[in-house]
Amino acid sequence: MDPDEWGATCRPVRVVHPVRLDPDGITGPTRGQARSVTWRRSSRGLYVPSGVPLTPEQRAAEVAGALPSGGLLTGWAALRLAGAGYFDGLAGDGLTWLPVPVRIPHETRREIPGARVIRTTAPGPAVFRQSLPCADPETAVLDQMQLAGSGRAAVVVMDMAALARLTSIRRVRDRLADDVRRRGTRRLRWALDHACERSRSPRETLMRLVWELDAGFDRPLVNAEVIDLAGRFVGVADLLDPVSGVAGEYDGANHRTRARHRSDEERRERFQAVGLERFTVVAGDSVSTQVARMTAARSRARWLPPGQRRWRVA
Repeated sequence: MDPDEWGATCRPVRVVHPVRLDPDGITGPTRGQARSVTWRRSSRGLYVPSGVPLTPEQRAAEVAGALPSGGLLTGWAALRLAGAGYFDGLAGDGLTWLPVPVRIPHETRREIPGARVIRTTAPGPAVFRQSLPCADPETAVLDQMQLAGSGRAAVVVMDMAALARLTSIRRVRDRLADDVRRRGTRRLRWALDHACERSRSPRETLMRLVWELDAGFDRPLVNAEVIDLAGRFVGVADLLDPVSGVAGEYDGANHRTRARHRSDEERRERFQAVGLERFTVVAGDSVSTQVARMTAARSRARWLPPGQRRWRVA
């Protein structure tokens, strides 16, 4: 999936629950049917029809079939089943399948193929989605943040869960404070400190982090609606530094259509007309390139006090 081509929320695909062998072939395949091409084994002793596609939701369902008592789906799997569009179970390349995260009781030593196991003394209460036991959104977010490859990736997890309106930074922070046995709390607190509930894409989040952490500038406004002094709509800035008067935008693949390019140019002209300086980041730009563009935009900016600006934030 192109990282710019997904919705904040999604309608989870209906899953097919794995079934056990049935000598009568009613509730499941017979032993002979299970050996045919019409069925495939999802885990030990469990089968699904071979034609069932392995969607993210179906992958989660087939791992859930192998969970021990008290086990839960968590991380991206629980968030996807709750309707968060960003969490598709794929790595950053958009191709590689990530393991399905699960929480199981600490004393359980069962191996679960296709799963990333988190052993815990307190798996927590289950939230059932399509009859699958899932961790609540706050726990699922913290688990996925913990599994993220970096602090910045953990910030993206929080931002995208908030974008889907599954939870909030405050609720996740409160859950972390109660989870005294969780490891890596320092990185999780750092990520929550840098998260923002107004981000609309992972690329916007990463651009904002470059602005703050690499360029060293103060935290900007995110997806701020700009109007002129007469109250007319100017545009929405992905990133806005109100002090200098700089607006930044991430241009993804969905900006390359003729209609979107025309809209972007019209917005650029409106921003310019009210005195806002702009910079643009596109996929593949290195951190140093982004910092250079941000710094150059600030050097060109007017730095006007509020009383002299021709724009304001709605």
